[in-house]
Amino acid sequence: MKIFGVKLIDRILEKAIKHKKLSDKEFMELLEADSADDTQKLFKTAVEIRNQESKVIKLTSTVHITNKCQIQPRCKYCGFAEETSTKGYYNAFYKTDEEILKAVKSIQEAKIPRVSCSGGYGYKGKQAVNAAKIVKGNTDLEILVNVGGDLTERSINELAELKADTVCCNLETINEDVFNEVKPGEILQDRIDVCEMVDEAGIELSSGLLLGIGEDNEDRIRHLRYLSRFKNLGEIPVMGFNPYEDTPMSDHTPFPLKEQLKFIAITRIMYPKLRITVPTPTIGPENVKYSLNAGANNLATVIADNYPLEVKGVGSPTYGNYNEVVKVIESLGLQPQLIN
Repeated sequence: MKIFGVKLIDRILEKAIKHKKLSDKEFMELLEADSADDTQKLFKTAVEIRNQESKVIKLTSTVHITNKCQIQPRCKYCGFAEETSTKGYYNAFYKTDEEILKAVKSIQEAKIPRVSCSGGYGYKGKQAVNAAKIVKGNTDLEILVNVGGDLTERSINELAELKADTVCCNLETINEDVFNEVKPGEILQDRIDVCEMVDEAGIELSSGLLLGIGEDNEDRIRHLRYLSRFKNLGEIPVMGFNPYEDTPMSDHTPFPLKEQLKFIAITRIMYPKLRITVPTPTIGPENVKYSLNAGANNLATVIADNYPLEVKGVGSPTYGNYNEVVKVIESLGLQPQLIN
């Protein structure tokens, strides 16, 4: 569509680069842009907006604390919990304090600045608090705690006292019908409540979206708008659905990479200053450059050669090799954030 000889998408992107607020209708226009020329303009605008703030790309490694999860019935796409997928963590585990300590020390030695400590449900945040004690007591790493809605007010306050840097509780979708369909053992409001408690505790909140589980573009834009209510929101993970074998959603169509990249770009436009995270297993390690060229600035599940534990990614049984990821970042003229 052209208005007075100028394409509508060009007018919208001109507003975006000037940091003018876009309407939901304008964001829909960007998401529906289909030509290679228009999508490249969208990505270029998102990158310019990110680079105006910083060209530094954060790296986040991981420790999967436990895959023993008490959610029943299981989330239909989950390949992380025990006995859900032969391509995931099929056998149950709970990492000892010594294993966690060895892993986080290896991450610090590799100069990766941040670790995500994640685990299954059923512990009321005790597993998260224990991991934070180990990380904060023995390293200089930033920590992101990711145990979803398995947190209480008490455990969140303990994390605040330990100076945990970030707590992640992904809502995944705010379309309640879709949420209930794919996550029958959880309640959306419980996750919202955790986000609110984290926000009130003054901890940086990370909360993102899982794209392609049944929601549509209007749901996704509404979800992004919804996140603005959290004053301590600092990070938005953007994850495209990829199926795990053996799960109820094993035949569900993967979310197209091009559409995921477009959504990364509009998230950057809506939130110029926030950290936008792409887990390397979800997008695929070989596609990291595309996420960076769409405006992302945090790459998660980055694993160095010295890492002592087995890693299987959420969304894919692969992960991002540290050396390869750093090469990609530097090849794009960007700077990986490393420990000095």
